[in-house]
Amino acid sequence: MRLRHLLVPFIFIPVLLFSISLNEKYPFYSYVFSEFGIDESYIYDENFEKFVYENEKKIEKFYKGATQRGEIVLPLVKKHLIDNDLSDLLAYISMIESGFTSDIVSPKKAVGLWQFMPATAKHYKLEVCNGFDERCDPDSSTKAAMVYLRKLHKQFGKWYLAVMAYNCGEGRLSKAIKKAGSKELNILINPYDKYLPRETREYIQKILLIAMIGEGEILDFQSSTEWVEVEGGTKLSTIAKMLDMKISALQRLNRQFKKGVVPKNKKQYKLVIPEEKMVLFYMKYAFPEEKKTIVKPYFISHYVILGDTLEHLADEYNSSVDELIMVNQLEDDTLTLDKFLLIPVTKKAFETYLNE
Repeated sequence: MRLRHLLVPFIFIPVLLFSISLNEKYPFYSYVFSEFGIDESYIYDENFEKFVYENEKKIEKFYKGATQRGEIVLPLVKKHLIDNDLSDLLAYISMIESGFTSDIVSPKKAVGLWQFMPATAKHYKLEVCNGFDERCDPDSSTKAAMVYLRKLHKQFGKWYLAVMAYNCGEGRLSKAIKKAGSKELNILINPYDKYLPRETREYIQKILLIAMIGEGEILDFQSSTEWVEVEGGTKLSTIAKMLDMKISALQRLNRQFKKGVVPKNKKQYKLVIPEEKMVLFYMKYAFPEEKKTIVKPYFISHYVILGDTLEHLADEYNSSVDELIMVNQLEDDTLTLDKFLLIPVTKKAFETYLNE
C-alpha cells in the first residue's frame, strides 16, 4: 500500500532580519532626539524601527531632491532659526511640508514653504493678495512659522509635541493627550490605539527620520545667498539688470513677488540675491549718490570670527567704522558670528589682497 504524502501547510511568517541597528546606521539620532525632546530609548521602539525600514529609501530619495531644490532656501531658513535661538532642525518641518518648493499649493489650499492656510497666514500677518503672497517668501513665512512653533512649544512643553500640533492642530493634539493620559511619544502615536490620525503619527516619524538622514550628510551648497533691502515698488527686472543676472534667476529666489514687482504699500522689503552679487548691489543700488563718494571704491569679503569688532576690522583693512556700518547696513556695532561683511578698501589694498 502506497502511502500518500502528508501535505502540511507552510505558513510564511515575515521576519525582519536587520544587519545593522538604527543607532549604528544613524549615529546622529541622539542629537536629533534631544533637539526634539525625545528620550534616546525611542530609537529601539519597534513601531519606529518598522517605519524606518519601510520608508527610509523613499525618504532618502525625497531628501536628495529637496536639498537640491533647497540649496538656496535651506541656509536662509536655518540661519533664521539659529539667529532666533531655535534649533535649526526645525527646518526639516519645512522640508517635509513643501520639499523646499516655495510656491507649492496643497489640495487643501495651503501655500508656501511652511504650508500656511489662508486663515493662519492672516493670523500671523502674512500678506496674501493677487500679486503678492508672503507665504512664498522664505523670510516672512519662516518668521511666522517660528512665532507659531514657539506658541505650540509653550503650550505643550516639548518640541515633538509642537511638531505634531503643527500637523494636526492644537485642539486635536490636546484631545489625544487627554484620551491617552500621557504625553509620551510612543503612546500617542501607537498605531493600534490610534489616538492621533495616521497622517500625524507618520508625520513626526518622517521628521525624525529625515533629520537623522540630514544630520549625517555634509551639505555642500553651490551658492550662498544674502538678504538685502529694496524700496517698495522696485521691479525685479531693474535689480536683475543692475546685478547682471537673468530676471528668471532672480525671480526663482523671490517667488513671493508674483508679478515681478515689490509691492508699493511698504517702505522696504527684503530681497534674496546671490552672495557674489553683493558688491554690485551696494555699488549700484544701495548707496545714494551723495554717499558713494565717502565709501572706498573696492570691496573684499570677510566672515566674522570670534573676537572681531568693527574697530578691529577697520584697523586691519585700513577702512573706517562708519564705512563698515554704511556698507553692511548695520543698525549698531554688534557683529554676529559667521556674518558676511563687505569691507570697503582702496585700490592699492584691494590689489594687495588679490595677489596674496
